[in-house]
Amino acid sequence: MKNVENRDIMHALNQLSRYTVKELNVQLKDHDLYASQWAIIYCLDTFGAMTQTEIWKYLNTEAPTVTRTLVRMEKSGWISRKQGQDKRERIIELTQMAIERIPTIKKSVESFDEKLLSAFSQQEKNQLYTLLAKLKSSGETSE
Repeated sequence: MKNVENRDIMHALNQLSRYTVKELNVQLKDHDLYASQWAIIYCLDTFGAMTQTEIWKYLNTEAPTVTRTLVRMEKSGWISRKQGQDKRERIIELTQMAIERIPTIKKSVESFDEKLLSAFSQQEKNQLYTLLAKLKSSGETSE
């Protein structure tokens, strides 16, 4: 096997990322959600109420992008935004409707995840997770 160039790895990773987002959007369509919205719901479900700043930092997304997504999610009834400790800070929480719908959405997402990762053994999944975490941490140190 030929040695793979760094650019080939990063291109493949970028293409896979685009593919997974596109396919996840298809999976989430029945729930009237997009992958970007699901990412926020996942954060709030996992960590509890968060500030907008905490969300965009966790998701590695630009603040205006998260703000636009949150506005749409609030209008759709997925989240509520409350005043934080200062007048610029907003605390984001899941609504009761979101909390009730999350188990069903999780089943859809888990089904998608299972299909995507079905070719991997548990050892390969563990190795992939470790490698992705290592890649992420090496990117963080170069900023």
